[in-house]
Amino acid sequence: MRVIIEADGGSRGNPGPAGYGAVVRDAVSGELLAERYASLGVATNNVAEYSGLIAGLAAAAELGAERVAVRMDSKLVIEQMSGRWQIKNAGLRPLAAEAAALVGRFAGVTYEWIPRERNKAADELANRAMDEASGAAPAKAAPTKAEAPKSWAPPATLENATRIILVRHGATPLTAQGRYSGRGDVPLTDEGEAQAMAAAGRVAGISRDVAAVLSSPLSRCTRTAELIAAEAGGVPVTVVDDLIECDFGLWEAKTFAEVQERWPDEMAAWLASTSVAPPGGESFQAVAKRVRGAMAAVLSAYPGKVVVVVSHVSPIKLILRDALAAGDAFLHRLFLDAAGVSTMDVWPDGNIAVRSVNETAHLR
Repeated sequence: MRVIIEADGGSRGNPGPAGYGAVVRDAVSGELLAERYASLGVATNNVAEYSGLIAGLAAAAELGAERVAVRMDSKLVIEQMSGRWQIKNAGLRPLAAEAAALVGRFAGVTYEWIPRERNKAADELANRAMDEASGAAPAKAAPTKAEAPKSWAPPATLENATRIILVRHGATPLTAQGRYSGRGDVPLTDEGEAQAMAAAGRVAGISRDVAAVLSSPLSRCTRTAELIAAEAGGVPVTVVDDLIECDFGLWEAKTFAEVQERWPDEMAAWLASTSVAPPGGESFQAVAKRVRGAMAAVLSAYPGKVVVVVSHVSPIKLILRDALAAGDAFLHRLFLDAAGVSTMDVWPDGNIAVRSVNETAHLR
């Protein structure tokens, strides 16, 4: 489920009698799914605005939403939650942390500032809450579920989408042997170099207007990224630590058969649940959490641009799993070739279109 949260908050006096409002609606139809509002006693505008965001996120989680587009007319909250502005007010940090914890429950969350006239439903709820806090006559009621929400807008046009080109690194000495290759810094083979150059050509065929090339810190990725960046006109390569491969712990450099023989129970548990980590390693849930953070930062930093992300099997699979709203079984059923290319478009409202998965024609 993809939803839109519109949230607001206010204070009559700043600080003064304060309240917040939030609505959650279906991202496609605009149907009103939930509304929340409450008075806060005496508080500031910013506290009320953050409270509205938290209430909206909590409501979206209760509905089982997977992707959320947050729309608010508070520039401060939008910029701080997007990571572009620091949170200098110590009193807001616990609220931002609470909101961030809720954000971690979703596959993806985007933030968009909207003018107040497009945030009327949440604004009216916040005013109702402030009326109750101050004992004033109630403001006009917010739209009911049967009413068409006035501030809802259809998904953004294609031109607003951020195009993400996902590239797995080229082959290493462990690739042909089918060995788990996690945090070990294994270089590309000659074949891997050739594959990376072929992938660079494919990326250039997708777009000649690449804004950024981002890479895992491991050399098999940074070298692949360097070749892609050179073909893209000399775009600098930016290393993103959270794009690193899963830590396979004691399974590093082992084959599936070797792991199955030595750790049969641990392997069975790992295959059954993304919360289970290899001995001494990292679970897919942990990988997913950091990769989601990295992707959120990408979308925030490069809206409407073309970005190449060079990473490993596990991070790319997790990105595609979330994009396709697939189950965890997807992770063990999808095969990603060395230097395979996948492409997806992500809109500001959270809508996603996966255009290709594991393209390999450029490797033939």
